[in-house]
Amino acid sequence: MTELSPGLRAETEITVTEADTAARWGSGLVPVYSTPALVGQMENTAVVALNGHLPPGQTTVGGRIDIRHLAPTPVGMKVRAVAELTEIQGRKLVFRIEAWDEVEKVGEATHERFIIDEAKFMTRVRAKGTTD
Repeated sequence: MTELSPGLRAETEITVTEADTAARWGSGLVPVYSTPALVGQMENTAVVALNGHLPPGQTTVGGRIDIRHLAPTPVGMKVRAVAELTEIQGRKLVFRIEAWDEVEKVGEATHERFIIDEAKFMTRVRAKGTTD
């Protein structure tokens, strides 16, 4: 495990499929890379950046994302996302994320994740499912 510090980066790349489209997600009617799929890729890129940087038993959960989806991307084109940790405030981690397809920048976001104790978190989740 290495220490968390601003400047930590990761990159992911996907090829847009029909499953990623606005028409499939229900977020629109056109067969282009959907905003929900872009959000998922961006969050995943932040998670990838944290791999190997948290102690056992700790993980992160997303708490906020402020995204701008700037341009459409067709099925079959690659989308590359880069996440950089810009700020650490206690348990809160702030990432700046940008995404590009093979032609242009298609998205940018600020994303907040929170470090949690996984066992305690899951205990709370399971308690929500219990009805008396």
